[in-house]
Amino acid sequence: MEETGRDRDIEGRARNARPRDGLGRPLPYGAPGVERQPEGVVRTPEETVREAQRLLDAGMPFHAHEVFEDAWKSGPVAERELWRGLAQLAVGLTHAARGNATGGARLLRRGAAALAKFAGARPYGIGVEGLIGWAGELAGRVEAADSAAGGGAVRGGVRGRPVDAIAEAPCLRPPAR
Repeated sequence: MEETGRDRDIEGRARNARPRDGLGRPLPYGAPGVERQPEGVVRTPEETVREAQRLLDAGMPFHAHEVFEDAWKSGPVAERELWRGLAQLAVGLTHAARGNATGGARLLRRGAAALAKFAGARPYGIGVEGLIGWAGELAGRVEAADSAAGGGAVRGGVRGRPVDAIAEAPCLRPPAR
């Protein structure tokens, strides 16, 4: 931390150094947390998909979103919408796992819409059509559960019913038919 009490990186940019949990929520300073994803890592598309799937399977969709975000920012312009859409799906799952039904459903649908132009293709083996279906189905279930629970009532700081991030993790590369 610097003199002003704000966390800064070595280049002086604001960076929150608080530890995070598996869903990316900040924890108190000194609490044990989950290792943060390094930012700005340039990976091959193969490495990106493999690392993101590992994180999704571990129940860490927030961290998977950061992997996709690196690809979105460093990849070719023609692929940015693919990686941005995948990042939005991961953030949508993050919000749903945190109990934010409205934000989760909105981001799942936004990510699915971004992926729509890749439907019919399997870029890097990614099952785009399956992910679009998964996102719409999960968004509907999250909203229905929230509505049944009283429509956004806040209980213990959490809106709605959180989903299990591991159980709901999508398969980015389904087996070819």
